[in-house]
Amino acid sequence: QVQLVESGGGLVQAGGSLRVSCTASGRTFSSAAMGWFRQAPGKEREFVAGISRSGIMTDFADSVKGRFTISRDNAKNTVYLQMNSLKPEDTAVYYCAARSPGTRWPTRGRYDYDYWGQGTQVTVSS
Repeated sequence: QVQLVESGGGLVQAGGSLRVSCTASGRTFSSAAMGWFRQAPGKEREFVAGISRSGIMTDFADSVKGRFTISRDNAKNTVYLQMNSLKPEDTAVYYCAARSPGTRWPTRGRYDYDYWGQGTQVTVSS
């Protein structure tokens, strides 16, 4: 079983930066691809970014490409989402997700992820 806990959300002005973190329990963290998703009120949960289990391969939604980066520290069982040049439309609850242990690559499909954190609120004011 993998448990994920997000932290680092908050309120930031448009154009600002924020970093959210996700710490996983269990020794299988380094064997699983990870992803970040977000969900705004009244909208579907959408893919934001993904990272392979080694950290070599990353993927980003077009809406955040060039502004967000994803990284992981397997020694700390933690994955990060660095968000720069934030826009009001980035406002959402951000969720960390993990694929099953042994899966190498991230995907953009939410149903490909087996473990989810509780989410952290990110609010960008205009």
